[in-house]
Amino acid sequence: MNEPIDITKIEKILITRTDRIGDVVLSTPVLEALRTHFPLATIAMLVTPATKELVDGNPNLDEVIVYDKSGSERSWLGTWRFAQKLRNRKFDIAIHLHPTNRVNWLSFFARIPIRIGYDRKNYRLLTHVIPHLKQEGKKHEAEYNFDLLKVLGIEATHELRTYVPLHESCYEELSQIKKEAGLDGKPFIAMNAGASCPSKMWPASRFAELADKISEKFGLTVVFIGGEKEKILSAQMMRWMKTKPVDLAARLTLSQLAWLLKEAELLVSNDSGPVHIANAVGTPAISIFGRKQPGLSPKRWGPIGMASTVIHKDAGCTVCIAHDCEFSFLCLDMISVEEVLEAVGKY
Repeated sequence: MNEPIDITKIEKILITRTDRIGDVVLSTPVLEALRTHFPLATIAMLVTPATKELVDGNPNLDEVIVYDKSGSERSWLGTWRFAQKLRNRKFDIAIHLHPTNRVNWLSFFARIPIRIGYDRKNYRLLTHVIPHLKQEGKKHEAEYNFDLLKVLGIEATHELRTYVPLHESCYEELSQIKKEAGLDGKPFIAMNAGASCPSKMWPASRFAELADKISEKFGLTVVFIGGEKEKILSAQMMRWMKTKPVDLAARLTLSQLAWLLKEAELLVSNDSGPVHIANAVGTPAISIFGRKQPGLSPKRWGPIGMASTVIHKDAGCTVCIAHDCEFSFLCLDMISVEEVLEAVGKY
């Protein structure tokens, strides 16, 4: 294991990342580095259907491969069949940016000669393994991704740039949605009150109060974004508000969301995927963090590449138990509407 690699023989590269939105966006600096070091290679990225739009059209990729781990490839038989398709593609190397049992088995079944990943989740199926230290939170997720590339002699660049493609057809679609919502031509701030876990969610009531104060103080329209879960939050917040926001939660594809965030003055959001999309398209974000674990901290998951702001409070907990918090998420409760509003005013 971990024998020297002859990089001159690498012609077809497979990158895998099968987790969430922000994780995939933060993987895009790796794609740029690989393209720089292997300009003539075929580079493909394996993602889930939910995140395909975030990399489809990336100039550093030749192909996006969709692995439907919750659908047609959910069973072991489906995974086996998918692996045989990969085998026919004759990749020289697979780099697993996120450790899962499935991707390790996939590259093994596909008989990809060089399989690089972390020492977790059936790692003995890999040929080159590095320690998984992300939980220590000593650097950013985008930097941790480069640890895998060190096996190929590639170091992290000083400036880590994320990238999300902007498709003209989606811009036209968004323009129609904005027109129907009465948003056409108006300056606006995007707001995301959702997140993947309750321990990452600033109270929706405070987002509603903040939205009112933004409208009243700055004369800007507030646009709610998010998926199906955020649609419920948006409905709640609109009932509490005095001003009238635009609710686009669960109405946009990821490609349309990218265009919307590009046009926004600012994004105010919990620690979640839209923060990284915003930064990738050139829009600053105010990112609200809870939790104290180093591996979930702003140092690892904060916005990069933009003049963005992180708001994070230390509630004094010695051990953070995330969604099982015994202190009613005090770290989030300590963040006031006035503090976030002041941060908005700096943009």
